[in-house]
Amino acid sequence: MKAQNAVVLFLVSFAVYTTLLAWKQHLSFAGRVYDVRIINGFTNNSSLALVVWCSAADGRDIGGRALQERDDYGWSVRVAPLWSSARFVCTLKWDARRRKFEAFRASRDVFRCGRRGGQCLWLVREDGFYFSNDGVGWIKDFAWM
Repeated sequence: MKAQNAVVLFLVSFAVYTTLLAWKQHLSFAGRVYDVRIINGFTNNSSLALVVWCSAADGRDIGGRALQERDDYGWSVRVAPLWSSARFVCTLKWDARRRKFEAFRASRDVFRCGRRGGQCLWLVREDGFYFSNDGVGWIKDFAWM
């Protein structure tokens, strides 16, 4: 009888914990969706496109585009509520410059992208790559080289 009570108590506690966790982080049991977007933030480069090509870490090619000034390329990522290894890597090319970077990595971005509606925004400029989760406050994350 004590063993049954312990099992019931454990199951009730687990159900309450997962419900509170989902509510606190605004997660559904299907996972949270993050919007990843790469924006061409160059000025005065109308004749030279920023070429973007992205793939998932598991090898799935999600494609790419040639972006003119202020054009963007994006996709959505569904991340499991408790754990995910989702990762997307993009290669960007502009003129003679080329850079590969992680556009989304669940272990890093569920925290920095999830606070404001699940946005992971990258603004690419002549001097480097800037990150924002709201499209207003941009922080330089790294340079081209």
